[in-house]
Amino acid sequence: MLAPLKRRDFRALWTGMAVSLLGDGIFLVAVAWQAYTISDHPSALALIGVATSAPQVAFLLVGGAVSDRFSRRAVLFWADAARAFAVAVLSALVAEGDARLFELCLVGAVIGTATAFASPAFEALVPQLVPETELIQANAFEQFVRPGAIQLAGPALGGIAVAFLHPWGSFALDAATFAFSAFCARRISVLPGPAPAANASLRSEVAEGLRYVRSQVWLWGTFVSATFTYLLFIGPTQVLLPYIVRNSLHKGASTYGAVLAVGGAGALVGAVASARRRHPQRPMLWIYGWWALATLAVAGYGVATSTWGLASAAVVVNGAEVAGAVVWTTVKQRRVVNSMLGRVSGIDWCISTALLPLSYALTAPVAEALGARQTLVAVGVLGAGVTLGFLLLPGMRTDDKRVAVLSAK
Repeated sequence: MLAPLKRRDFRALWTGMAVSLLGDGIFLVAVAWQAYTISDHPSALALIGVATSAPQVAFLLVGGAVSDRFSRRAVLFWADAARAFAVAVLSALVAEGDARLFELCLVGAVIGTATAFASPAFEALVPQLVPETELIQANAFEQFVRPGAIQLAGPALGGIAVAFLHPWGSFALDAATFAFSAFCARRISVLPGPAPAANASLRSEVAEGLRYVRSQVWLWGTFVSATFTYLLFIGPTQVLLPYIVRNSLHKGASTYGAVLAVGGAGALVGAVASARRRHPQRPMLWIYGWWALATLAVAGYGVATSTWGLASAAVVVNGAEVAGAVVWTTVKQRRVVNSMLGRVSGIDWCISTALLPLSYALTAPVAEALGARQTLVAVGVLGAGVTLGFLLLPGMRTDDKRVAVLSAK
C-alpha cells in the first residue's frame, strides 16, 4: 500500500491532503458543537448541512469539466486557498462572539463550492501520478489516510481542541491545515493538462461527459443508487449522531469525537484488507455487498444505548464503506479514459449527492415525528434494501474484461 509514496508528486499530494483531512475531522466536531451552542435543536446542524451540500451539488458538473480542461494542480491550490480563508474568517467571528448560524452556513457554502472543484480534480490527478499497476494501492492508501485523518485522529483532536481551545481555536487549526495543503499542491510538478477538443465549450464538454455516463449502466446505476442511499442516511447520521451523544447519552464533544475515531479505526482495517487482496473478478458485486452492509449498520446507531454501542456500529459502517470504496475508485480509474475522468468524477459526485440538501432538510422533521433513534433504524434498513436493489439492474454486474470488450466494439 505504501509503494505509491515512493513517487515524489504523489507524496506531496497526500502530505497536504492528509493534513487537510485532519483539519476536516477537527471541523466536524467544532461545527457541530458550535451549532448546538447557538441552537440546541437538530435543525441548526441540518441547516448548515444544507448550506454546505447545496452549492457543492450545484457546481460539481462545472468542477469536473474545469478539472478536465485546466491544470488539476492549480484547481486544488485555489480550492484549498478559498477554504483556508473562509474558515479563518469564521474563527475570528467565533472568537469575538459574533458568530451566528448565518455565518456558519455561509462558510459551509464556500467549503461546499470549493469542494465541488477539488474532488474531481483530485480523483483525476491520481492516475497521472502513479502507473496503473499501483492504482489499487494508491486508492487503498487514500481510504486508509482519509478515514484515519477525518474520522479517527481529526475528531479525537477536535474533541480535545473544543475542550481546551474552544471552537474558535479549532476553526483556526482547520484553516491552517487548508493553507498547508495549498502549499503542498504547489509543490507538485507541473503536469500537462488534458487536451480539450478544439473550440469546445465547458457546456459541450459537460454534455459529452453526461452522454458517456448514460451509455454505461455500471456508472449511472451506481450514481443513482448512491443518490437515494445518501438521501436516506447522510443527513440522519451527521445530524442525529451528535444529538444522541449530547442529549441521550448526556456526553460531551470528546465522546462524540471518540465515537467517530473508533469508526475511523474500522475504516483503516477495511483499507488495509483491501490493499492486501487482488482486484476482485466481480468488482460490482463486491462493491455493492460491502456498501449494503455499511448502510444496514447505520441502524446500529439507533439501537445502541451506550458509547461503546455507537462505536461498534461506527466500526462496521466505516469499515464496510471503505472496503467497497477502494474497489469502486479503482474500477472508475481503470475503465474511464483519463481525459474524461474529471467529468465522470464530477458527475458521480453531483448525482450521488444531489439529494443531500433534502436529506439534511428532512432529518429534523422526520426525527421529531419518529424519534431520533427510530429514524436511524429506519434509514439503515431501507438504505440497505435500496442499495441491493440497484445491483439487479441488467448489465450492472459486468466484469472488467467484459467492459473492455464492449468499449473496443
